[in-house]
Amino acid sequence: MLRRTGAIGTLIALLTALLLTPSALAAYRPSRQADAGCGVLAPGATPAAERAVDAACAQVAAGVWYTWAGGHGPQPGPTYGKADPSDPASEHDPERLGFDCSGLVRYAYAQATSADILNGDASAQYYTHRTAGRFTAAEGLAPLRPGDLLAYGTSADLHHIALYLGAGRMAEARQSGTKLMVSDVRLGGDYFGAVRVNTGAVEGPVFRTWGTGVWTKAQPSTRAARVYAFPGPTTVRVGCQKHAEVVTAEGYTNDAWSYLPDYRAWVTNIYVQGPAWLDGVPACAD
Repeated sequence: MLRRTGAIGTLIALLTALLLTPSALAAYRPSRQADAGCGVLAPGATPAAERAVDAACAQVAAGVWYTWAGGHGPQPGPTYGKADPSDPASEHDPERLGFDCSGLVRYAYAQATSADILNGDASAQYYTHRTAGRFTAAEGLAPLRPGDLLAYGTSADLHHIALYLGAGRMAEARQSGTKLMVSDVRLGGDYFGAVRVNTGAVEGPVFRTWGTGVWTKAQPSTRAARVYAFPGPTTVRVGCQKHAEVVTAEGYTNDAWSYLPDYRAWVTNIYVQGPAWLDGVPACAD
């Protein structure tokens, strides 16, 4: 009797599934990502941001390793890592195929857009010229949407980045010895803020910097506080430019400075590729 009851129950379940519409069947059968607690957990994200979340969550569900420097090969995707001299837990990272924090973010948005739009470390990704919105640590989670990037550290040294899922949760490649994971968002400590990625056309004049270790400044002056150093040539949006302190460097002298809205900082035009006074960039209002 128990066998007959089980067989009848199975038959009823199969008939029910056959009668369901495709959309109802999708709702009836939970996805692997939902089972793993990783997915788009709140409304409001763009389709591209949702695709980025799905791409990251697929790697979480696959049990991919964190590996130091992983995901920074010629093309987005998992790579074997390196041993971090400061972290004994990373000794096996060269044997593990996976991602570090920014490698995962790079891969997720490359999958979402079919373009390598976030190639770089955590700082470069937070300060990307593809910015649709920025949110301070003081604003908390209220303005955030799935796909936003959560950054940790200081303005001069952002050492970690993660992908917001919604509902106070994030997908991240956290540290050596662990696999990619879903975590509660850590708002205390060194949480710096969040950025929303613009996957469409970039508005405003865009230029390329040159040189290495070039510092941006809080004001158009060499004596002003440092904000962020470009490790190498970097694509930047320029909001406006003005005549300010005269700077002599690299064999050039110039008094023009550019304001970079994505960094909320200034850089001498000496390190921006182009003429001393940039074409197509308005003068800053005093």
